[in-house]
Amino acid sequence: MMKHTAPKPVIFGCHGTQLLQSEREFFSRVQPLGFILFTRNCESPDQIRALVDDLRSCVSHQFVPILIDQEGGRVARLGSIHWRQYPPAGVIGQLADEDLNLACWAAEANAYLIGIEMLELGINVDCAPVMDLLMPNAHQVIGDRAFHENVEITATLATYVIRGLQRAGVIPVIKHIPGHGRALVDSHEKLPIVSASFKELEESDFLVFRQVCAVINEENFSQPWGMTAHIVYEALDCHRPATQSDIVIDKTIRKYIDFRGFLVSDCLTMKALGGSMSDRAIRSLQAGCDAVLHCSGNMDEMLDVAAVLTSISTTSYDRLKASKLSGHRLRSEDDETLWSQLNYHLKPYWGGSAKQIV
Repeated sequence: MMKHTAPKPVIFGCHGTQLLQSEREFFSRVQPLGFILFTRNCESPDQIRALVDDLRSCVSHQFVPILIDQEGGRVARLGSIHWRQYPPAGVIGQLADEDLNLACWAAEANAYLIGIEMLELGINVDCAPVMDLLMPNAHQVIGDRAFHENVEITATLATYVIRGLQRAGVIPVIKHIPGHGRALVDSHEKLPIVSASFKELEESDFLVFRQVCAVINEENFSQPWGMTAHIVYEALDCHRPATQSDIVIDKTIRKYIDFRGFLVSDCLTMKALGGSMSDRAIRSLQAGCDAVLHCSGNMDEMLDVAAVLTSISTTSYDRLKASKLSGHRLRSEDDETLWSQLNYHLKPYWGGSAKQIV
């Protein structure tokens, strides 16, 4: 039996559809907190379940987060051969313009069905919902991944997505906190710099997250995770992106927005960040991230990150435990009925084509 070891505050990706022996040995030695899957890791249901079991067997801690980006639309790692194809958030936002109550139902139903499919594979954390606002002239890296340009509509729909995922037994990740909507460049490629005043930000981008966190905290939801934005907000810290700024994390994310959950960085490999992978990891953790995310599966980079990590802090581990959900149910005939109803209501808004949903 593997001796219990406190995990390291990192979530790693892996190379392919099966673990390499070198990966298995590395993960067993390093004891990362969890793992993230991408399209390259997802071939079939049985294959994913086997990979997830293999990943979990590498670590000794009991609660092992397995993450995936399954938003719907263009950000969905589970392909159409074996899994339903879900609409982007923007489609539900269009429905909200016509009928907000129906859109709230659709947001929760859609998220619930996504969560049921994920949990059947052993995946227990979904990097959704996107809570960034749809902004004019912004880079399309967000685009239809955003629900709406309106703060209240975005916050309301995001709250229902959180409920749907949690009802399915999956932990949501609200992103990209405190807001990526204004970015004029793609943070995968460059560092976005937002020049809006604090007043503008607190009345828009930040307010979405603040409203959702108020509901979570008041209604005693299980805490979702949060994922940081690799963005410089000149009104807050003109030198460092939010991920690596203790000013942004402490004063804005933790205090102003009142986010109390587990905070993970967006991926360290994104070009918005500079320096070595170990430098990026250390800066993010020192700024206040509870864990860092490294997605590529590049072994040299993972070794660099692992070399500077110590065990996860007690405070961060307590936040992690506050997100844990109990219960697990498999899909049923009622879920197929729910899917049919969802199709019916969303078809008119998804490019006018039923092929994208059916």
